[in-house]
Amino acid sequence: MGRARCRIAATAASLCLLALAPAACTGGGAGHAPQPTTSGGGEIVVASGLDVTGTDGVRQQLIQQWNSTPEGKQHPARLVELPGSADQQRSQLLGALQSGSSAYDVVNLDVTWVPEFAQAGLISPLDRRPELDDADVIPSVAATARWKGHTYAAPFNSDVGLLYYRVDSLKDVGIDPSAYPRAGTTWTQLQSLIRAVGEAPASDRPRGYQAGWTSQLDAYEGLTVNAVEAFESKGVRLADADGRYTATAAGLRTGLAELKTRAGNDYTLPAALSSREAQSLSDFAAGRTDFLRHWPYAYGALFQTLDASLLAVAPLPGKAVLGGQDLAVSAGSPRARYALDLIAYLTRAESERCLLDAGFAATRKSAYTDPAVRCRLAPAAGPSVPTETHDMPRDPDGRPSYAAPILLPALTNAVQRPRTPYYGAFTQLLQSRLHDWLSNPDLTDPDQLADSLDTALAKILKGK
Repeated sequence: MGRARCRIAATAASLCLLALAPAACTGGGAGHAPQPTTSGGGEIVVASGLDVTGTDGVRQQLIQQWNSTPEGKQHPARLVELPGSADQQRSQLLGALQSGSSAYDVVNLDVTWVPEFAQAGLISPLDRRPELDDADVIPSVAATARWKGHTYAAPFNSDVGLLYYRVDSLKDVGIDPSAYPRAGTTWTQLQSLIRAVGEAPASDRPRGYQAGWTSQLDAYEGLTVNAVEAFESKGVRLADADGRYTATAAGLRTGLAELKTRAGNDYTLPAALSSREAQSLSDFAAGRTDFLRHWPYAYGALFQTLDASLLAVAPLPGKAVLGGQDLAVSAGSPRARYALDLIAYLTRAESERCLLDAGFAATRKSAYTDPAVRCRLAPAAGPSVPTETHDMPRDPDGRPSYAAPILLPALTNAVQRPRTPYYGAFTQLLQSRLHDWLSNPDLTDPDQLADSLDTALAKILKGK
């Protein structure tokens, strides 16, 4: 009890000291990075996290394709995949860029990091290249690359929460899976559906079935995403477009109650509280649960173990959080001009179509809707679709079959996590407090938690 209360009383300043990244409480700086005009020679180095499409994945293939073009032969690029978790990758990038190192010319930033890197002057403004932010980019996605009225990055691949479910389980209880769940389904309706499926005779359940649904509720970014989705679904917005705190204690109580119905109910897989992306995906594929909240890349991954007749995907009820990565030019790059040309190439419509075909969520509308936009990777780059996703159902134009009817609307309607240079401190606070509460609900009064969160979040989003 004492330790739980101490954590609830922790200040924003102490959280900054305890953060994983050495610069977790950054956010200072005027944001006046130079325009990307330097034109030195040498290899363009792109730093990125792991490519979920596999070894020699589509990102690597696109860079190989650039290297086969006339411009790429003059200014070749190399992809460096950073090890570790997202927090560790952010820490590595911050350390490198803050030191003035020219090791990386292009950085592939999580969408939540753009304000922090821009505010600190670590990435260059890209306003002089309007094709990176034109009308073809999905508006909600385009907004992730902007900060304080300027464009600092180009959306590369997007992400959004989706609902995956077992078709056979719905049929067993007399529910038509082609009609329900669907766009407009509420979380309350989904809860009823999960319970109905869970009450089916044991003989109809997959071997090893344990509970109705699962998500990513370990004490990491996945829990922040689930919390923001719960809060936003109840109309509780934590910050405005400039990162200023906008919630209230009363609103937080409403959001916490909604999160509890999702994460702390009898139909939630017990392992969800220690699950991240890989574990929740494995639990669903193994039949331990019938419903799963996950990202678009799961669509291709799940079809490696489940027949197309068993699996379906629908919009996530309520609000879904936008994820993804944006490409930015390092402020210290000696090859910034050519790095910017590379970014334009990697985010053009044809490249986005390649990302979509491989299992990512594309950032351009034309990749979903224009039959003339095709993926034409150079022969040296290998097949246009990695073997990890070759079994996913596709439409007549070769796109993943759910892309246009489900994924594109989900991206269009998605909400963002708070846009703030202090995001690192914000998410660590939320993860820590919420995981403690969900793991030991009897030790923490939700009203007290809401009050303490209200105070702490207001301080953190002011940079205090």
